[in-house]
Amino acid sequence: MRVLGLDLGGTNIKWAVLDGDGGVDDAPRPLGYGSLPTGAEGGPDAVAERMLEAGRRAIGVHGDVAAVGVGVPGLFNRDSGAIELFPNLPGPWPGYPLRARLEAGFGRPVTLINDARAFTLAEGTLGAGRGCRTLVCITLGTGVGGGVLIDGRVHLGANGRAGEIGHQVVVEDGPPCGCGNRGCVEPLAWAATLTRLAGRDTAAEVYAGAAEGDEQCRAAIAEVARYLGLGLANVTTVLVPDRIVIGGGISAAGELLLEPLRAVVRARAPLVDPDRIDIVAAALGPEAGAVGAALAALDGSDVATAG
Repeated sequence: MRVLGLDLGGTNIKWAVLDGDGGVDDAPRPLGYGSLPTGAEGGPDAVAERMLEAGRRAIGVHGDVAAVGVGVPGLFNRDSGAIELFPNLPGPWPGYPLRARLEAGFGRPVTLINDARAFTLAEGTLGAGRGCRTLVCITLGTGVGGGVLIDGRVHLGANGRAGEIGHQVVVEDGPPCGCGNRGCVEPLAWAATLTRLAGRDTAAEVYAGAAEGDEQCRAAIAEVARYLGLGLANVTTVLVPDRIVIGGGISAAGELLLEPLRAVVRARAPLVDPDRIDIVAAALGPEAGAVGAALAALDGSDVATAG
């Protein structure tokens, strides 16, 4: 069973095609990847058309698919497939019937999944979290997304919204967040905060400066790690996961971020054995979201299975 995964990002729409019949150890086998610019400024209809174009290009290269999975950067109605909240993508998205629009365009069933949950599914199935019974994943970039995998299944909760690690409140009445709350992990740890604290234009410049010994860059990374670590310490205390996987743009800092992050989690989760706190970088790179969306299409239900 060949499936297509699309990852809707603010800058690019990434795609992945998987052979669901299995590769090594019977795991789904990636056949190819690609991307197109999102063109988010054009609004929902234009973006949906770009998603269809990306999918058609992928099918043109790798052949027809039985189903399509779509990772989206926000929340959607599980029954109708309409968008409810895209906090970091511009345009009149609330109420937009994305699943119906894509099903009509592809002529194939479409499964929606939050992009961070898609990332979690991919890393738990084929990446750095493979083999873990309880896995926590977090993506760092324009926003801070998260997901939880338990016994091979993405845990979505009663309303499909479980796993929003970036929307824990860690500073009462702190900075405003795109979700409508204040003091969430996200505005305290996303890329814009990192660059502002460091006085640099891009996250890559912050990492380079830190590697060269720039104290302002190092302090910025430590500050982001402090708030992100508070959120992960909470999750660690509640779930005691086998592993925490960190992905996304900010994670390119590597050990410059991971080591202070581990220190914060160990200090703030005293009830957990420090030897159980395993925080590692993601393994699948920028295609993880599209791979996870394709895996969701293989299951074809609201609760995607990792195998």
